[in-house]
Amino acid sequence: MPDFTPSSDGIVVVDKPAGMTSHSVVARVRRLAGTRKVGHAGTLDPMATGVLVAGLNRATRLLGHLQLADKSYDATLRLGAVTTTDDAEGEVVSTAAVDGVTASAITATVAAYRGVISQVPSAVSAIKVDGKRAYERVRAGEEVVLKSRTVTVSRYDILDIRVTETWIDIDISVDCSSGTYIRALARDLGADLGVGGHLTALRRTRVGSFDLTAAHTLESLAEDFVWLPIADVAAGTFPRYDADVEQAAAIRTGRPLPGLNLPVGQTAMFDPSGTFLALYEPHGPLAKPTAVFVA
Repeated sequence: MPDFTPSSDGIVVVDKPAGMTSHSVVARVRRLAGTRKVGHAGTLDPMATGVLVAGLNRATRLLGHLQLADKSYDATLRLGAVTTTDDAEGEVVSTAAVDGVTASAITATVAAYRGVISQVPSAVSAIKVDGKRAYERVRAGEEVVLKSRTVTVSRYDILDIRVTETWIDIDISVDCSSGTYIRALARDLGADLGVGGHLTALRRTRVGSFDLTAAHTLESLAEDFVWLPIADVAAGTFPRYDADVEQAAAIRTGRPLPGLNLPVGQTAMFDPSGTFLALYEPHGPLAKPTAVFVA
């Protein structure tokens, strides 16, 4: 791996700690990297931990092209109480006895939330309503009801069910599409079972191909700034095409190229020295750029 400099283009995978906003994590990465050009993909709530993918310099533009829509989470849902935020950070607004809720009822109800589902996002979310974040409207005292959206929950496993006199805690593991709210899964499970529910713990274990094995804490990054060069990320994510000198000159200026016979989808284009130049995709007889990453 080349030495990192503040002008390096690449990806940093952070294991976000609890209690920090994603924005605060990006601010910390900016200081560690010595550059202001840092962005992230997939916001995590302050209480959540786990994988947060950050892009450095030109790689911030690459984030939008990576397959980051599929995500995995481990979480704990609590039945028996409803909160204002659908998670443990909100105030409890109602409680209910859980002695009538059986494990078989929980299993059967969870099954209905696997596959393609319609979900109403939590009101305390970053979704914009008339140009203003929903959570800002809620905190200002407004009543916010968001529109339902279609999401995919490809895996929803129950890992453990723990019963106490006052609540039931359920450990789950979920694979889902971008835009799925685990808080809403907790809320809806509790509502369907008639006792209310909210989220008490959330850890994102994967975003696209980046999982916890590639993630580093902010403390460890302060000691050793581990990063993935943009060329390595592109080569590991997309099909690779190694251009000749003439082709590379055209790619640098984003010109269409004839006769390359690229596969469907995006291909990472490299010059003869191994420098990542651009993403191209086929358009009939031509290959055209979707993004150019060099001047």
